Parts: sequence; structure tokens; C-alpha cells
Amino acid sequence: MSEVRETSIRVRAFQHSPSEPLGFFEQIFQEQEIPFDYVQVWDGSPVTSGDATHLIFLGGPMSVNDEEELPWLNDEKELIRQAVQQGVPVLGLCLGAQLIASAHGSSVYTFINESGWYPVHPTTDATGVFASFPDSYHVFQMHGETFHLPIRGKLQCRGEQVINQGFRFGSAVGLQFHLEMTEDLIRDWTSGERKFTKEKIMRDTDRYLEKSNALCRDVAHEFLSGKKVL
Repeated sequence: MSEVRETSIRVRAFQHSPSEPLGFFEQIFQEQEIPFDYVQVWDGSPVTSGDATHLIFLGGPMSVNDEEELPWLNDEKELIRQAVQQGVPVLGLCLGAQLIASAHGSSVYTFINESGWYPVHPTTDATGVFASFPDSYHVFQMHGETFHLPIRGKLQCRGEQVINQGFRFGSAVGLQFHLEMTEDLIRDWTSGERKFTKEKIMRDTDRYLEKSNALCRDVAHEFLSGKKVL
């Protein structure tokens, strides 16, 4: 796909943990000279969109249901609702996808734990970039919760154990999986796993990461091509 080069685009990423940055998305934005910044919500930074035209909500170890302990989760959900109402492109990754679902009235709850590379498949409702994805492709997962699809949400890709893997809701896209992964991030995230598990994940990384990065580029292109509707 062609690169997106618009100086009017500004991306803001809401980061929930020091170990969960934009990853490969950061490389894409740098290559395309797209300005971006981080809001480190765990450190007390205010949850605002600033002058950003595009918003990304990253992963994290907490649950979207932890509002009493982490009140900024409510601030993020309100910002997501406002952004979608205004047609602002929103992308949620793992916890970020669950935030989009929760912000629009859907339950998020404990379910099957997935850690490592798992196959997902496009649905018959898949549109845009997801309609062009292969019939089966492997993505990196690390989560123990899932969500119900929001009313009027359109499922874009499904898993074999955890069904709701990617959806659209207005100007928002939520992905339960992690397309932002790099080899360094995977090594960091799996450092506490058992030796056998780490070795399997790294073998799978050698097999699947390059394709995952290509899919990440496609998703980034569609995300950046979205226009802010005032």
C-alpha cells in the first residue's frame, strides 16, 4: 500500500505500562514522518486528545473493570466515546480494544488465557483492510479477558478459542491481539515464561513475525487514512 504523508496528522497513544509501547507502529510512523506522542496514563498524565487527529489505546496488565483503583480508565472510556461521536479515528490494541467495547456498553470478563501466536480468520462482515487479509493468519496474543461485541459493532476477525478478535464500531477499530510486536518486545514480555514456552514462542516468532509486521503496516495505513469528522 502507498504511504500516508499528511503533515496535518498527529497521533496520540495512551500507554498503560512502560513495557507496552507502540512497538512496530512507532517504526511505521517514523518512516512516514507522522508526528506522535504518548500519554503515560499510569503516571498520572491527564487523559486528553490535545491536538491529535488520531488516537491509539495500547495494552496493559490491568482490567478495564478496575475503575475504582484506576479512575483514569473512566476518563479513557469517555474520551473514546467523544472521539467516536466526532468521527475521530481510534485504534485499540488488546486492553485498548476492551476499552472501546466497555465504553460502548459491552461486558469485559475473564476468559481463556492466550499467550503466544494463535490463528485468526476474517469474518463475512470484514471490510476495508480486514477483507483483504488471508483466510488464516497468526497474531501475537497475551490476554486473559475477552469482551462482548458492542451493539452495532461489526466483527472483522475471529479466533478459534476466543471468538471476538477484531471489530469496527464507527470510527473505532479494536484488536484483541498485538500487531505492534517486535522481536525485542516479545522477548521482554515472555521473559517470565517457562523455558519450553519461551522457546516455542520464539520459534513461532521466527515463522510469523514478518507477516504480522506486514499486516501491521496495512492496518496503520488504513488508520492514518481516516479523516477527522468535525
